[in-house]
Amino acid sequence: MSQDASARASAAVEAIYAEAAHWNINAGGETIHAKRVGGKWRLLKWLAAATWLVFFLGPYLRWDGRQAVLFDIPNRQFHLFGATVLPQDLWMLSLLLLFFAILLAVATTLAGRVWCGFFCFQTVWTDVFTWIEEKLEGPPQKRRKFDEEPISPRKVAIKATKHGIWLVIGFLTGYSFVSWFTDAPSFFARFFSGEAAAAAYITVALFSAGTYALAGFLREQACFWLCPYARIQGVMIDRTTLLPSYDGLRGEPRGRLKRGETEQNRTTGDCVDCKQCVAVCPTGVDIRHGQQEGCITCALCIDACDAVMVKLGRPAGLIRYASLDELEGKPTKALLKRPRVWIYFGILAAAWAGIIYGLTSLDPIDLAVLHERQPLFVALSSGAIQNKYTLKLLNKTTADIGVQISASGPRDLEVVGAEKAVTARHGEVTSATVLVRVPLASVTQESQSITFFAEGVRSGGETVRSQRDSVFIGPRR
Repeated sequence: MSQDASARASAAVEAIYAEAAHWNINAGGETIHAKRVGGKWRLLKWLAAATWLVFFLGPYLRWDGRQAVLFDIPNRQFHLFGATVLPQDLWMLSLLLLFFAILLAVATTLAGRVWCGFFCFQTVWTDVFTWIEEKLEGPPQKRRKFDEEPISPRKVAIKATKHGIWLVIGFLTGYSFVSWFTDAPSFFARFFSGEAAAAAYITVALFSAGTYALAGFLREQACFWLCPYARIQGVMIDRTTLLPSYDGLRGEPRGRLKRGETEQNRTTGDCVDCKQCVAVCPTGVDIRHGQQEGCITCALCIDACDAVMVKLGRPAGLIRYASLDELEGKPTKALLKRPRVWIYFGILAAAWAGIIYGLTSLDPIDLAVLHERQPLFVALSSGAIQNKYTLKLLNKTTADIGVQISASGPRDLEVVGAEKAVTARHGEVTSATVLVRVPLASVTQESQSITFFAEGVRSGGETVRSQRDSVFIGPRR
């Protein structure tokens, strides 16, 4: 490095030291004002946060004339695009919860708390709130000075604007949450005309206040004290897990870059103790002390350190995603050679296969058959044997359907009570009672198989069918 380049690097570092005078590690007693720096991890963090737009816009997506995704709790119906899931099909919800639980375990095993650092709603909302704070009050140093200023009309106006925007975001969060549980377009009119249910207003108010408090005030303290994930992550990572890590072998002994010092005669490691990694950390963690409970693996310290290394003309990667084995110079185990990864992915595949099977095998109507037990059969004067059945039709669609009942089984059977179509109410179970008569000559066994069929036509012309096996009981032979 030339002498002029070394002088410029030294000046840059001295500027960083001057700014770092107010940086400290969070102890829970003061507000952290994290510095924002650009970089690929910051960009990735914004892109991950953008996925939450689905939360706000999703309720307004339409499908086949209705809300595409609707959790209709009062009517006990979950509409997922073309599929309607009723309480009888909630075994799929168990598989879905299992899938996401294992997915979280897989992500943690491979790359630490990437959910916390990039996707968690607390992290995302806090990031947006602090971004607004920075736009209105300035960078960290100015914000600290601004907080210490006496009350003035300017300060009141800026603070009121900030908190007003925070409250609006909190309200939109609560309102969007409720919109997933009711028809969103009609809910807008009901809500702002005062005609919505009291539960809707209470839920929106609670979410608004919760978002405002958690993202505006608690911030990283919610991660420290309220979130259980920070407590259990230690058992989910191992020596091969990739985490934002400080390369102590390369960085130590750390020391400030002195004016006039060159790369050839320096006696310190690559870390110049600028504390940029601490300055950008939203939880106030010093990554150089190793993995800690407060680290949410957002990787912003990597961007900050790489920027300093570039200014100094040194290789990037002093802080990087690396495993403990890699940092210690030990051989690293390939991903596909880790048994735990295969087990996790096996469970993921099984859960996902079950979900896909369940969604693709959902019938618009479901038929259940209950055989009358008292008496099991009746011998008619005509010589025929009669059995009584109660049929229960579950209509999973959004409109009533006229369903025709028929049956097949013993020769010359007759179904009495199914001459007219049964109106299956949408989202409900409709009961119907039928009698099945079979000539005595056709009753060859005490118990014979019989199959009931339910068939109807939806409003769009689609034919829907369901069938259920049962038994026909006769006298002993």
